[in-house]
Amino acid sequence: MSRRIEIEITSLKGDVATWRAAGAKLPKGVLDASLVPGGAVVGNVYRADVEQFMEGMEVLSVMPPKSASPLDPRNERIELIPVAKSGPDVIVTYAPKGRGPRREGTRDGARDGARTGGRDARRTGPRADGDSRERPRRDTPRPDGAERPARPERSERSERPARGAAPRGERPVRGGARPPRRERPSGPIAPPVTTTHRNALLATLSPEQLPVAEQLLRGGMPAVRTAVAEQNKNATAQGRPTVDPVTIERIAEDLLGRTNLAMWKDRAAGAIGAGKELRLRDLRAVVTSAKTVSLDEESRAQLKELQAALTTRLEALRTQWNERLEAAVSSNNVEEALRLVARPPDMSTRVGAEMAVRVVGIVSDALTAEQTPERWMEIVTLAVDTSIRRNVKPHGIPDNEQCHALAVKSAGAIPELAKLLGMKVPPPPPPTRPVRRPASRPAS
Repeated sequence: MSRRIEIEITSLKGDVATWRAAGAKLPKGVLDASLVPGGAVVGNVYRADVEQFMEGMEVLSVMPPKSASPLDPRNERIELIPVAKSGPDVIVTYAPKGRGPRREGTRDGARDGARTGGRDARRTGPRADGDSRERPRRDTPRPDGAERPARPERSERSERPARGAAPRGERPVRGGARPPRRERPSGPIAPPVTTTHRNALLATLSPEQLPVAEQLLRGGMPAVRTAVAEQNKNATAQGRPTVDPVTIERIAEDLLGRTNLAMWKDRAAGAIGAGKELRLRDLRAVVTSAKTVSLDEESRAQLKELQAALTTRLEALRTQWNERLEAAVSSNNVEEALRLVARPPDMSTRVGAEMAVRVVGIVSDALTAEQTPERWMEIVTLAVDTSIRRNVKPHGIPDNEQCHALAVKSAGAIPELAKLLGMKVPPPPPPTRPVRRPASRPAS
């Protein structure tokens, strides 16, 4: 799909003109001078429709630059005639503040009449219904001689909740309960993504190499081949010439080592920037992937720093793992000791000979016929997953069908169980390998 840009003619040699994007530093390509209306002029800026291909950009058409439009040469400008503002069509009159005047003969009017005599007059004056009996005052004694209850002070009345209302401390918050603030998760993080070295590499490439390098950064050689096939397919459908895949692959092979190095440098820079917050598996992956690229001086320095950080973290984990294993063996915690032996902090970490003998001893002593069936089966299940399983020598099997079935199943991993059962020692189980799915063939 074509797009429109502004180009500047940089040189003119016969019928061929060299152009570059307006404001760019380097020329971008050449075009036929006959495409420029009125003839190409060096230094002029034109509007051009261009299309991006793998080998560069092609100018499809050139148009003159935009010029300032004349100011209404045909007297077609629309003039806005102002309208004189008049008074408001609607007059709003607000009611005065307060309760307003009262009508005579009503209850409110009688109440207002009673107010003229003050607060005491309202309490002792005649009622609105014509009853001439006076209202009793609160400070007068009752007819039966009982004292009136003392009226609470204003501060006490304000603290007392209204009738039917919930206590002040139990009232719901207006607008619903505010959700708790979401805290930022703590712990190891993924390495931050940086593009510094990739951008520096792209800035040094020529226009012909730039689209090839972008495809390499996206998906390597398969991405380049897919892009070339797609471009040739579109060019054939539109009747345009196709590109040579061999030439593009040769350019991609020359740039493959530089693009892989730039990508590894960005990963290494992100891992160094993350520091101790980086996950151990991500740090190990960056260090291991350095074997697949050709390193320069800068990348060797990055690799040395990452290897030192990986060694330090592994040593700390191994020390902690050995301390936990020593504590489990000392406290005769068989289950915890087997879990630690089965899951070392690193694949290269092995249990020492002395520690292995101690773990085998406590495991063998725990596997007796007097042991509870649940714990006996749990210990056997954990021992099968360890590297010391063939050295474990159980002293007995509980009288339980499930324990007997588990002993028969685990006799290949723990040969001493076969001797206790009176059966021939079966071969050890084969190592588990991941199942590889066959590659799907493209439909013909």
